[in-house]
Amino acid sequence: MRITAIGEILVDMTQTQIDGNGIAHFAANPGGAPANVAVAAARLGADAAFVGCIGEDAFGDMLKETLIRQRVNIDGLQVTPLTNTTLAVVTVDPTGERSFSFYRKPGADPRIDAKKAIQAVKGTGILHFGSVSLTDPTCRDAIVSTVTAAKSDGALITYDPNYRAALWQNEDAAMLQMRAVLPLCDIVKISDEETMLLCGVKDPRAAARKLMEMGVKLAVVTLGSEGALWQLGDLEGQAPGFKVKVADTNGAGDTFFGSLLSRIALHGGLDGLTADDLNAYVRFANKAASLTTSRPGAIPAMPTLKEVQEGLEA
Repeated sequence: MRITAIGEILVDMTQTQIDGNGIAHFAANPGGAPANVAVAAARLGADAAFVGCIGEDAFGDMLKETLIRQRVNIDGLQVTPLTNTTLAVVTVDPTGERSFSFYRKPGADPRIDAKKAIQAVKGTGILHFGSVSLTDPTCRDAIVSTVTAAKSDGALITYDPNYRAALWQNEDAAMLQMRAVLPLCDIVKISDEETMLLCGVKDPRAAARKLMEMGVKLAVVTLGSEGALWQLGDLEGQAPGFKVKVADTNGAGDTFFGSLLSRIALHGGLDGLTADDLNAYVRFANKAASLTTSRPGAIPAMPTLKEVQEGLEA
């Protein structure tokens, strides 16, 4: 079962240090949540593809080569000569937590052509998207059209509503658009910081149940170092996290979701999954995410299948 991720791909200009003169140094890391998910899944043995848009520039070339090197199918990758590849500047505090600013007005990632995207996702088993693509009206229309077409074609739709305040007019606008797509979704992953925004409740277990009431089949709430909880129909569970020394949390949530989807895809979908299966899959994803946080960067920090398996056995 192929996993196709659609949406933003960009360059994370990630702070690496501040030198003796007080000058911040940055590394140009490939990123963008959907692209990260595709790479995480591919590194863990899944058949993964990416649909999105880059600029006709050096950063775009770097992103394309990264996807190829990570064995992600790029038949759906679009290139625009009209604007440069999108940049995100990621600063990191002493605890490893991030803050973002974006160079995206204009930027290449919202310029997804809907007709090309719909064609590119035909036959995929899982179509994944996130909420950053919903911040631009034209891109939002393209994403929703593609998701709707894929769902009609039988794909499982997966959604990660990453809230980035800098990209929205205000929190109310974000809440409206991020919630509007939930009826299209089969699998939704949110963090414990997003439960109130998405579900109107703070408690993670109550949030998972709210998602189920909205028609989601599998709801997952990540709990940081405490792991993640999940609910599938009448089944529910929680898998503990793994304690690590955090270097950088960038890409951790994407690694988690890509890892979880890799296990679901290799199983063949949601049908027939047991509580034991899901506890094992979520534990696998927790381990993969913990390895990512222990290293700097997003895609460069993502683990291989061997690393996750050895970590689980340790």
